[in-house]
Amino acid sequence: MPNTTVSIGLINPKSITNVGAVMRAAGCYQVDQVLYTGQRYDRAVKMSTDTKKMSQTIPLLSMNSNDAMALLEGVDAQTQIVCVDLIQGATPLPAFQHPAKALYLFGPEDGTINQAVVDRADHVVFVPTVGCMNLAATVNVLLYDRLAKSDRANAGDALICQSKDINNNVKVRPKTPS
Repeated sequence: MPNTTVSIGLINPKSITNVGAVMRAAGCYQVDQVLYTGQRYDRAVKMSTDTKKMSQTIPLLSMNSNDAMALLEGVDAQTQIVCVDLIQGATPLPAFQHPAKALYLFGPEDGTINQAVVDRADHVVFVPTVGCMNLAATVNVLLYDRLAKSDRANAGDALICQSKDINNNVKVRPKTPS
């Protein structure tokens, strides 16, 4: 998706495991930066779930604030704010068309996005589930949906070659008639 900017905003995340898994997803889906508020998450702790070490190449920035509104500071006019949470009246993710430039906001694992942030959002979406998913799973599903709905998803082997590691050299071979 040329000329796009994708940012993830985490509101007061509490789990180093989830933040590490969000960073791995950020790398898989080419997120430009991950921002977070709150003080429950300690960046000094090693993120064992960030197995691709994306936190070394994708900025993981503390907003130095407990206020979720801090994530909205500096958002330019072309960037649309998208809250992702189980909020009544939200658009189901399968029906949502992703903006070219987006800041996706995710609430804390043990709470929700506050009303002031939702009121500022351009869109509010939810992942249709029975029950709630954890933070990292929700980020993965949203970013997958963004990619799946893009032209890049049809890149086939080029996308596979860009994505796989050196341990994967298996190919689909043409079937021979029996």
